[in-house]
Amino acid sequence: MAAEEMRHSADAAGLAALISRASEAKSGKKRGLPPVDKWNPPFCGDIDMEIRADGTWFYMGTPIGRQPLVQLFSTVLRKDEDGKTYLVTPVEKVGIRVIDAPFVAVEMNASERDGQQVLTFRTNVGDVIEAGKDHPLRFPRHAKDSELKPYLHVRGRLEALVSRAVMYELVELGEVAEVAGREMFVVRSGSGTFPIMPADELEAASR
Repeated sequence: MAAEEMRHSADAAGLAALISRASEAKSGKKRGLPPVDKWNPPFCGDIDMEIRADGTWFYMGTPIGRQPLVQLFSTVLRKDEDGKTYLVTPVEKVGIRVIDAPFVAVEMNASERDGQQVLTFRTNVGDVIEAGKDHPLRFPRHAKDSELKPYLHVRGRLEALVSRAVMYELVELGEVAEVAGREMFVVRSGSGTFPIMPADELEAASR
């Protein structure tokens, strides 16, 4: 067998083993998520897995086409204090590459509860997240062109990039409010108020 074929065979076997261990970690947790933040397994190196900016998962340069497999891996994701993202099982921790955020918020629903607007998001891997103080929205500007890029906290240190289509829906729900003594364009969800930009910047952009 050629060296390249042996490498691919070994990588495929390694991925199969990782899938098996991820499945074991998920087993019995169908109503919740594996407690990855409580596990402290040894670091076993990086693997050739990447999450692109659009939320597509790749392994060895090839898209992972099976959505149930992507969803399985997403349940054992963890971002540590070093800023890197890992797949974590009780017996191992392996590093992967994340180009932007590990998740993408692809849908949003606006409802009302107790007189307050509530925004609920669905990610590309099926997580349903209600924005609020426990799951805040943030609106950093892209340094290169000042493009607005909203992010939603999902769990741990993991966030979802709000897709462009959902971002437009989100901005339409914005309003002007005073935050820390300054007029800001904000969006509200539950008891949380999330500044998007200064109100004067919004007025200037609208002219």
